[in-house]
Amino acid sequence: MKKGFVFDLDGVITDTAKFHYIAWKNLAKKLGITINETFNETLKGISRMDSLDKILAYGQRENEFTTAEKEALAQKKNDEYVKLLADLSETDLLPGVHDFLVQAKERNIPCSIASASKNAPMILEKLGVLDFFGHIVDPETLKKGKPDPEIFVKAAESINVAPKDAIGFEDAQAGIEGIKAAGMYAVGISATETLKGADFQVTSMTELDIEQLINQ
Repeated sequence: MKKGFVFDLDGVITDTAKFHYIAWKNLAKKLGITINETFNETLKGISRMDSLDKILAYGQRENEFTTAEKEALAQKKNDEYVKLLADLSETDLLPGVHDFLVQAKERNIPCSIASASKNAPMILEKLGVLDFFGHIVDPETLKKGKPDPEIFVKAAESINVAPKDAIGFEDAQAGIEGIKAAGMYAVGISATETLKGADFQVTSMTELDIEQLINQ
């Protein structure tokens, strides 16, 4: 029987991808780089600095900025992103999420967040679900980003669950690879792509049966 749940945030609990896209697109434009939604898909699930590096490489400007300048650019993007999140509320939870978290709480199944987002605590608070999570992994403590399993191992251990006894929920390929490398059962959530390696895939959390899951 599975004893704990580990969730990615963006694309699983809520979808702030459109806000990330607007903020990155505007920053790229200021740097003379044009990105589109297809390119934006490649930024899914990776850290802010890795996203910036990809954009600069895409615009062939990867060697023009110091680390300090890049950090300032990433901060500028994040400032705009946070402003765009101002109106985020419980209505922005993805379908089935609230009910699933309530069912987990009723069964005393601990939950944690494994997200590359440094804004996770603020986002979860705005969504009204912060109290459902026993721990949120701080991305600053990580040596490697997804698909490395580090974040998932930490997320499971933070709620006192061995990775083999945990279920991970992800919407991105890199995340599924990280969950499997951590030795967990992987649930893929995507209506648009087949997530290779997922043990089970649904288009939304409304399709999940918590009893079936924990008995995997």
